[in-house]
Amino acid sequence: MEKNDALKPVIYQLLPRLFTNYNPGPVPNGSIEQNGCGKLRDINPTILKNLREMGVTHVWYTGVIEHAHTSDYTMYGIPRHNPHIIKGKAGSPYAITDYYDIDPDLAFDVKNRMAEFEHLVNRTHKAGLKVIIDFVPNHVGREYHSDAHPAGIEDLGNGDNKDMFFARDNNFYYITRQQFQPHEVDLGTGEDAYVEFPARASGDDCFTAFPGKYNWYDTVKLNYGHDYGDGSNHYDPIPSTWYKMLHILRFWASKGIDGFRCDMVHMVPVEFWHWAIPQVKEVNPDIIFIAELYDIGIYRRFIYTAGFDYLYDKVNLYDTLRAVETANHSAATITNCWQTVDGIGDKMLNFLENHDEQRFASKQYAGDPWRVIPSLVVSAMISTGPFMLYAGQELGEAAEESEGYSGYDGRTTIFDYWSVPTLRRWLNKGRCNGALTESETKLRDTYIRIMNLCNSEKAISMGKFFDLMYVNYENPRFNPHRHYAFMRFHDDELLMIIVNFSSEEAHLEVNIPSHAFEYFGIKRGFAVAKELLSGEESVKTLSDTVTFASAVPAHGAVIWKISAKELKELPKMQVVNK
Repeated sequence: MEKNDALKPVIYQLLPRLFTNYNPGPVPNGSIEQNGCGKLRDINPTILKNLREMGVTHVWYTGVIEHAHTSDYTMYGIPRHNPHIIKGKAGSPYAITDYYDIDPDLAFDVKNRMAEFEHLVNRTHKAGLKVIIDFVPNHVGREYHSDAHPAGIEDLGNGDNKDMFFARDNNFYYITRQQFQPHEVDLGTGEDAYVEFPARASGDDCFTAFPGKYNWYDTVKLNYGHDYGDGSNHYDPIPSTWYKMLHILRFWASKGIDGFRCDMVHMVPVEFWHWAIPQVKEVNPDIIFIAELYDIGIYRRFIYTAGFDYLYDKVNLYDTLRAVETANHSAATITNCWQTVDGIGDKMLNFLENHDEQRFASKQYAGDPWRVIPSLVVSAMISTGPFMLYAGQELGEAAEESEGYSGYDGRTTIFDYWSVPTLRRWLNKGRCNGALTESETKLRDTYIRIMNLCNSEKAISMGKFFDLMYVNYENPRFNPHRHYAFMRFHDDELLMIIVNFSSEEAHLEVNIPSHAFEYFGIKRGFAVAKELLSGEESVKTLSDTVTFASAVPAHGAVIWKISAKELKELPKMQVVNK
């Protein structure tokens, strides 16, 4: 990587609970004593150096804020949580129980858990990487109680009028005169029972005392001043929840972190973000806000009005690439993706895996980690916006185990104490020299090459984009259903990028329109080009009268780099191949 402050963020998501858990024999539904738990302290300089060398610019430490868990930390003054209202033994990282604290499971010395987090932030920065953590604004765990909040800060729910479904300065919504009783969920009996009266609305906008087992019954919806009873808004004067959540954001910003990945932002009023984000940036002007968002129709509102720096592009590019890979959708539909976000493409965060999605290599998705190359190249290189990797993706982790609460679903659990087989072997207790198969080694090397290109090639990190599909739909030497081609250009350096989603090697001849030369301001010609994935060199022609010829491996990609300065004039008699 050329410099520390890369123009294109490459984010590596990891759950510390899983990432540095080296237990080789975890058991389904095992306790922390049985299965162990990764610690913040174990994310050492060697690991961070390896991430940096892979082209990573930011690390998203997922699940570091205290959340619901079954382990007993009462000796440290942390209340024990009722296991009947927790999903899994380790609990959901999104059922926050104290916004001002570090999850004790992640600490080697529980008493000094915040200091251990601060040391991790410092280590990460020393490695040339930036730190992102979660902000979970929409809901909290059922047993939320902050024992670590600064003096003078009132806890969430304190002073709420529980006789009203909605009041502007209530922090929660109350299902009055009804006891909480989710369907098909055992809340226990006797002294061990979980009792909540009156019931509070659940985090997935479930405004009943009787959510189902597939609802977010382990969480409680926060009230930002919108009355879901009559649809009215009560944002002036500012509601209590706004002030409390702003203080939490500024608290973590003061810890020196570099960004927030904000959970389910569309379930919180845009007006809150518009009010809060500028105030957080007063503490740290360079801090970034990433929005988890699943509605294309409101993308622009969350950028231009709410003030987010980047948005998940899950329901656009991710879903399209998955459909091309698994449902025989046409690769030509990828064009619709950049057109949908035209003008805000640099704000889109692309990914192929995260904690919510199935592993690419899982049987529920592609079933083969090597099929990832075309999707990876498109997702990482179609724009100047961020790209995100999920820990273990680069090793072909297939999530083949049934860990407990999570079950065998093609995902790596976020609810259980567990260790990830590929990561466990590679990390080798923090030495990053563990035994990998030949295929895993080659796959990781391929990820390293592609991720580093994201910033070593300015045509990718800051260049222009040109889609070539519209002039190749009727090209007999190009299949628009299995092949996708585009160009990136910056400062006289042009990349011709072609991917092949088919299971057969393709020998393609790609049409380039005259408009591409006008758009980039370059001449036609031929020059020696270098293919950046294989290192191959070959003479290539850039012309609107002669096709661009290239072989592309099955489930593969080529990235041909050509210097516009080195283009030599074509012979006058050359014509387009038919």
